[in-house]
Formats: sequence, C-alpha cells, structure tokens
Amino acid sequence: MKARIRTVGLALALGTAAVVAAVLGAAPTGQAQNGPLSGVWTAERSRWKVAGEGTATIVQLGLKRRRTGRGDWNSSFTVPLAELRGLSAQQMDGPRSEVRFELGRDAGTVTFEGRFQDGDGAGHYTFAPNPEFVAAMREHGYGALDTEKVFALAVHDVSRALIRELAAVGYDELTLDQLLSLRIHGATPAFIRDLEALGYSGLTVDQLLSLRIHGATPEFIRDLAALGYRDLPVDGLVSLRIHGASPEFIRELKALGLDRLTADQLVSLRIHGATAEFVRDLQALGYGRLDPDQLVSMRIHGVSPAFIRELEQLGYESVPVDDLVSMRIHGVTPDFVKRVKASAGRPVTVDRLVEMRIHGREP
Repeated sequence: MKARIRTVGLALALGTAAVVAAVLGAAPTGQAQNGPLSGVWTAERSRWKVAGEGTATIVQLGLKRRRTGRGDWNSSFTVPLAELRGLSAQQMDGPRSEVRFELGRDAGTVTFEGRFQDGDGAGHYTFAPNPEFVAAMREHGYGALDTEKVFALAVHDVSRALIRELAAVGYDELTLDQLLSLRIHGATPAFIRDLEALGYSGLTVDQLLSLRIHGATPEFIRDLAALGYRDLPVDGLVSLRIHGASPEFIRELKALGLDRLTADQLVSLRIHGATAEFVRDLQALGYGRLDPDQLVSMRIHGVSPAFIRELEQLGYESVPVDDLVSMRIHGVTPDFVKRVKASAGRPVTVDRLVEMRIHGREP
C-alpha cells in the first residue's frame, strides 16, 4: 500500500507541475515577453448557490491567446459578477449588448471588450501589469517578472495580501510555482489554519496540495475522528479519499458488525470491491462472521453470492470460506460439480472435487 501511495504522490507532483507550467507560460530564455499582452475571451453566466447567502451570479470566463512559436494558451475560471467592473446582469442577459468591463487584480488589470447576447459573451481582452505589484515582487526575491508570469498571477488572483497571509501561517519564501499551485487548488490560509487546529501542522506544500486535490477536507478529517480514526497520516487520509473509504462506508460496515477496522483494511476492502452490499448478501447466506481478509480473498478469487447459491442448489451448503476460495482458484465450477455428480451417481466432497481439478481429471 505504501508503495502505491508514493506512486500516487509522484503522479500528483508531475500533474501539478504540468498545470503550473501551462499557466505560467514561461518564455524561453532570453525571450521574456514584456510588451502588451492580448487575446480573445468567451463568457457565460450561471447562478451558484452560496452557503447562507442564497444564489450569486457567476461568470465562467475563458481566455485564449496565441504565442509565437509556442502554440495556443488557454485558461478557464469562474468569477463573481460583482468583481467584473462595468458589467451588469442586464447587459449579459439582453438580446445584444456591446460591453467593456475590467477584472482588477493586485497583479494587474484585464480589460475586456466585446458583446453579450442571452447570457453568452465574446470579444478581445488586453492585460496591463500593475507596476507596484511587480516592484514589490522583485523586493520579495521573485526577480524581474515578465508580463506572462504577471498575467498568470493576475488570472489566478495571487496577490501580495495572499503572500503575506501564507507567510503568517508559516509558508514564506514560496516559489511562483508553489504560489500558483496553492491558489489553483484552493489551499488557502484558512484551509491551512483548519488543518493546524486538527493537529496537522508543518505540512509540506505537496501534502497540502494532495489533501486539497483529493478532497481530504477538515470536515472529512473531523468525520473520521468522530468514528474513531484520529491522527491518520496525510498519505492515509489521501488513500481513503482516493479509494472511496468514506465515513458513510465506515458507518455501513459498523452497522454490519465490521467494527474497529484499520485504515489499511478499509482501503483494501474498497480496492477489491468488498462493499456493504456484498457483506449483506453474504450474511443473508449464513456468512455472518467474516473478517476483512476473508472478504478480500473472496472478492479477489470471485467467490460471489451467486457462486455460493449455485453450490447450495447442488447440495453444497455452508461450505467454509477457505474451501470456497480453493474451489474458485482451481476452477471447480458449478458445471464441473454437476458433471462429477452425474458421473459418480453420488455427492463428492469438496476436497475430492479440488483434487480432481488439480490433477486434470474429468468425470
């Protein structure tokens, strides 16, 4: 299991690096872009529910531009309508409206021109970096940022305030890649403080990103703690989320008598498909005291409730789990059992059936 988790971590790191490299759009050495930056935009309106605040109008923005010799650059993100200066819901929803609006960020301002019709819009945009932001970033050790990097920081709203807040919770001297990754995946200072309150302090940036990407939220951690799963390592939390070992799954198993399982056992049950429904079906067939290893073994070797019912119809009732697994491993199928019984004219023991299959003896 640990080897698998490390593999997931490596894939995560590579995936995050690819995302950040795409949004940074770093220019080749000696070809940093410092001139005007422009492209085309599309937009569509939707309404999202906001906890405790009813609904809010959200704009899905898509930005695209061509970069000489490096292909097209694309980005899509959501922005509350209230943050788009000069744009109203009436303009978006009208039959046809010429629009000019701005998205102001600490790193710079994106100016949009174009038109909207029935909630959909398109046009051209230009980006102007904020000289004060660029100067402040240089003072913080980020060097001379070209326009493309500043644009990426603006698009994802990486501000000086965010950098200060991250530093206040122990994450200073972050690289641009790390700042963007934390912002893109929602590993906010508030998220970090919530984790610290739960005993998860001093986490690496990769650990924070892994928790966010896989949905191991503070709420998830609290639910696990309430079920007796406290102080799990970050890799363990992520593994539970990846394989769907949710608090609901744990509660279902508890109700079926499978209590005090370890996190590794929960993950193993989920990996091999030993669901609560599978356990219930087995219990209905009289297999009510199975441990996780037995359940996993049955799933691995295809000992299904249907297989057990077919054997019962052939007179093989209450067969021990080890014998059921042995029958499946060696290919003792219900059809084979039928043929042996018809040939022998009497029931044959499970051991005899398995022996016949091992030695290739046909009835």
